[in-house]
Amino acid sequence: MAKSRDWTEILVRRGVIGPDQLKEASSRAGAPVEESLIKLGYADMDDIMKAKAEQHGLQFVELREVEIPASVIELVPESLARENIVMPLAQEGGTIRVIMHDPLDFETIDKLRFVLNRDIEVALAPKEAIVESINKYYGSSTSETESVDSMLQEFTDTAIDFAEDAGTGGGKSSTTNTLEAGDAPVIKLVHLIIQEAVTSRASDIHIEPFADRVRIRYRIDGVLMERDNAPRRLLGAIISRVKIMGFIDIAEKRRPQDGRIKILVAGKDIDLRVSIIPTTYGQSVVMRILDRDNIKVGLQDLGFGDEDWTRFKSLIKRPNGILLVTGPTGSGKTTTLYAALNELNRPDVKIITAEDPVEYYLPGVNQCEVKAKIGMTFARIIRAMLRQNPNILLVGEIRDLETAETAIQASLTGHLVFSTLHTNDAPSAITRLVDIGIQPFLVASSVLAIVAQRLVRKVCPKCKVRYEPPPHILNGLGLRPEIAKKANFMKGKGCSNCSKSGYRGRMGIYELMLMTPQVREMAFKGESTQNIRRVARKQGMRTLFEDGVVKAIRGMTTIEEVLRITQREMLVDVVPGVKK
Repeated sequence: MAKSRDWTEILVRRGVIGPDQLKEASSRAGAPVEESLIKLGYADMDDIMKAKAEQHGLQFVELREVEIPASVIELVPESLARENIVMPLAQEGGTIRVIMHDPLDFETIDKLRFVLNRDIEVALAPKEAIVESINKYYGSSTSETESVDSMLQEFTDTAIDFAEDAGTGGGKSSTTNTLEAGDAPVIKLVHLIIQEAVTSRASDIHIEPFADRVRIRYRIDGVLMERDNAPRRLLGAIISRVKIMGFIDIAEKRRPQDGRIKILVAGKDIDLRVSIIPTTYGQSVVMRILDRDNIKVGLQDLGFGDEDWTRFKSLIKRPNGILLVTGPTGSGKTTTLYAALNELNRPDVKIITAEDPVEYYLPGVNQCEVKAKIGMTFARIIRAMLRQNPNILLVGEIRDLETAETAIQASLTGHLVFSTLHTNDAPSAITRLVDIGIQPFLVASSVLAIVAQRLVRKVCPKCKVRYEPPPHILNGLGLRPEIAKKANFMKGKGCSNCSKSGYRGRMGIYELMLMTPQVREMAFKGESTQNIRRVARKQGMRTLFEDGVVKAIRGMTTIEEVLRITQREMLVDVVPGVKK
């Protein structure tokens, strides 16, 4: 098969993307076209790899749909497959067909030809699918890459007698001895749990002790998924291993503890933030997975509507004032703020942050970590920051009066300040600041805007189909029949790409409240949250629920997902076609 035209032209010819979409993706500075198309949601990696396969005259392989014989797997050593991210597919005479993700990686092709002493034929598949396939096929043949399922089953079936955490007397030597009783298997198990969670796109790993078992759960796309339970006798060994990896005192069992783990998984540097608390049945562990790729996101990729995106981009370029982002833990506030910093991070701009803790490291940004034990509080760091003459400050969270006052003073003296608050919606942030102890006139004069946000799951692009929500759902939303008929409601049937859930990935829904003159006056007078919300909506603020409904109408998420994440509110005509 001969080479064809450029892969982007193939995508346009196939109707996957339009010329305008290609032009938009090509114009994004600092990002490859491939990455931009995926982030903008115009194409997925399978579409791009299929186009590249046609361009280079190669076969595209849907790895999740094929079974590779063990005799073929044995032809390529695991170390070679993992190091180069290649997967053997078939053998024909003296030729081995291998699956790669880069058709122009001739160096790897030459290496395989030399090491295997065979001719190499290349097929293409997405990198993520190849890594997943390597873990699947090599997992049963080598001890180091066993699956979590097989290891847990092995522990359940065997009679290895691990001393339980509570029975070792709490001393450091006892806990160390517990690890020695089954050193290699437990180390392997903990590593596999982390590896599987990263491969599954999990944001958290939960290891929770109960009377007769240890429950292991992953949070994937915001929803907890339970794995097989580990035997109760493994609790002490698992906890100790996690503590050793995170440089945490293994002798301490009565107080909450925190740590950080750095690990290499599938060729990527992954950071894990570890939190350990004592519970009735032993210590409970949560490891938050911090993937550095998650912060390489532009403002356009956040999910703002067109009007809100324009407003937000204008706000972050103001010379002074406070921009607040609100929402519960895990709602994407840090990602939004880092996207804003990435947009503003230039050689002529000095940016300093105060965070608790520093989750992601941003090149070119001065980041300070809060350490309350030695007096490094938010307020103290901010005061020290001002002597460094910065242009922009990021305060991880406003929790108390001292931090709030210092941040406001910084904004009033010519600095742009970004920060977060824990409130349910945007208007509530004004009341929250007053409740903390800030004078209403300071709130009115310093705050530029408030963004409330949540994360909703996106419909799986592989198995999405058009559907019509039940009439009672549409009536409850207040959608007029003519609008409902034009809507593009989608839902996922469930496939291997989304683990049968119908969803893959998440996106933000937003509520952007500008501090207009009327809203400032109401804040100054100490008006109620309800009155401020009413006026803000009349002036064009779209609520979280309404923004979610618009995204559901466009087929990006589902009505059920929006209802799960947000509270049903009285709708107004901010959403096109929604009755008052």
